[in-house]
Amino acid sequence: MIHFLHTRIRVADMEASIAFYLQLGFELGEQKDSPAGNKLAFLHLPGNEHFLELCWSPDYEVAVPEDLMHTAVGVQDIISYCDKLENAGIEIWPSAWREKFSSGKRKMAFVTDPDGYEVEILERS
Repeated sequence: MIHFLHTRIRVADMEASIAFYLQLGFELGEQKDSPAGNKLAFLHLPGNEHFLELCWSPDYEVAVPEDLMHTAVGVQDIISYCDKLENAGIEIWPSAWREKFSSGKRKMAFVTDPDGYEVEILERS
């Protein structure tokens, strides 16, 4: 059997990116320097095998084109999760997410990390 193990993204500011993903509920695992001189940080969500690898390189300029890619997380109660993020100063979009959720439509929202990567939030039972 083949397993999907991790996703690497390049970041401009390792500490800001770590802080952002910790607010989303990720836990910080190992941090190390790669043989190529990159700084790496490994984050995971409890109960998940797949992890997110943040990579900072001194000679790499991060410029994420809009809508290039996104990651997605599933939460049991999207309203309380988004409230928590919004109270921490993270912008939830679309801006009228509360109204959309009350109309019974599919509950989906997005946040954007410090480098412009989108994180989709889906309600999953």
